[in-house]
Amino acid sequence: MCEKNQTGITELILLGFQSVHNLKVLLFILVLLVYIAILIGNLLVVILVTINHQLQVPMFYFLKHLALVDLMFTTNIVPNMLYIILMEGGKLSTTGCFIQYYIHCIAIYTQSVLLSVMSFDRYMAICQPLHYSSVMSPKLCVHLAFWSWAVGFFLIPSEFMLIFQLQFCDSNVIDHFFCDFAPFLSLSSSDTNIVRWQDFMISVFLIFIPFLFVILSYICIFITIFKISTSAGRKKAFSTCSSHLATVSTHYGALVTIYIFTAGGDSLHENKWRSLLYTVLTPFINPILYSLRNQEFRKVLKKLTHRKRDK
Repeated sequence: MCEKNQTGITELILLGFQSVHNLKVLLFILVLLVYIAILIGNLLVVILVTINHQLQVPMFYFLKHLALVDLMFTTNIVPNMLYIILMEGGKLSTTGCFIQYYIHCIAIYTQSVLLSVMSFDRYMAICQPLHYSSVMSPKLCVHLAFWSWAVGFFLIPSEFMLIFQLQFCDSNVIDHFFCDFAPFLSLSSSDTNIVRWQDFMISVFLIFIPFLFVILSYICIFITIFKISTSAGRKKAFSTCSSHLATVSTHYGALVTIYIFTAGGDSLHENKWRSLLYTVLTPFINPILYSLRNQEFRKVLKKLTHRKRDK
């Protein structure tokens, strides 16, 4: 609770990257270029999968939703981050901070569930190819995509009801470039143990369990691949899931690095730089992994560019 001589905080100051004062212009340009590439790459995926019938298969359908998540994730953070980099800090209302963190959670949880859904798709394609078409029907794909988004929207409000009840009375300075969970809660004058515990339980349900499902799926996938008699067959089967496996590795690798293996007095400061890589690197890599390395996607892109040249 705030004492009588204290007033509740209504505005937060984000410090950003003040330690790199001399390199702020370079950092601004680099992040801006990567953000533009993220927008172009993910929008290209969404548009091509939507308009082209060749790409309207389960794998690309889920990829379109993954691209939408990446667009939401980066647009929620990067535009304001660019301002903070250039101005060497910025201000955000507590309500704006709540909203930013809420969207951040939705994006992370949706991506985790989507990746587990995509691992199920790869499991059916490689381990149960005869049943793939009947099981992965358009109706099931719509349901899986819907619940990948909806589960976070349904569960996160219960955590935010507790966050809204916290008191912020003392410092209003966050040594970060966005309202992440740990630096935001560190400002609270209230007991945050219940909020932290609830956040942990939601993370177990929406991050750890989907990750466990991905691991079990790939154990079955690898067992099936190793049983294939020819090396060409094994290589072809593995190539169909290599992009997804790479995306899973970057997504969960970043989450583990940022939110689990953090210790010591400088952990929040160090996490700021890890979060920078996660915020811009993963959404930048995903379209490259899934699109530029995929033969079907490249063929559709070439046909589209050739048609425009012919006109």
